[in-house]
Amino acid sequence: MPLLTLSLGSNIDAAANIRTAVRALRAQYSGLRCSSVYESESVGFEGENFLNLVAAVETDKPLRSIQSEIKALEDAQGRDRSQARFSSRSIDIDILTFGELCGEHGGMNLPRGEILENAFVLQPMAELLPDMPHPATGRPLAQHWLEYDRSGQQLWRCEFDWQGALV
Repeated sequence: MPLLTLSLGSNIDAAANIRTAVRALRAQYSGLRCSSVYESESVGFEGENFLNLVAAVETDKPLRSIQSEIKALEDAQGRDRSQARFSSRSIDIDILTFGELCGEHGGMNLPRGEILENAFVLQPMAELLPDMPHPATGRPLAQHWLEYDRSGQQLWRCEFDWQGALV
């Protein structure tokens, strides 16, 4: 089964929205694993800090179904799609990788470029899956994190109360 990796982020009632999203994902995907939760400053706009994490699960669901389920989950949590691309979010869930797919699939580019561009994606992903080869580069995620220029994005691991998110 392909490994699905997802990034989750929120800066509106962030802790509650992260817990709700993880609970919903665990209900849909047995065996979901999550990184630590990281706090980061907003990127591309002035706003509250974000909470971010990466989740991974093996699944035999088709990519199109996964996309629909994630969009429905975001909508159920009040995701406002009329907002600017860089703006506050109740919840943002992005498919990062799906197996070893590279290129355009289902209207999205995989692996997602943000993996190597944003600390709030790469660090939790490298923590959760350090030996996983990046589908495009073939190099382990931990190696990418070691070489990442951290000077432009502030990020720190935070203690997170998972109360209510574990099912």
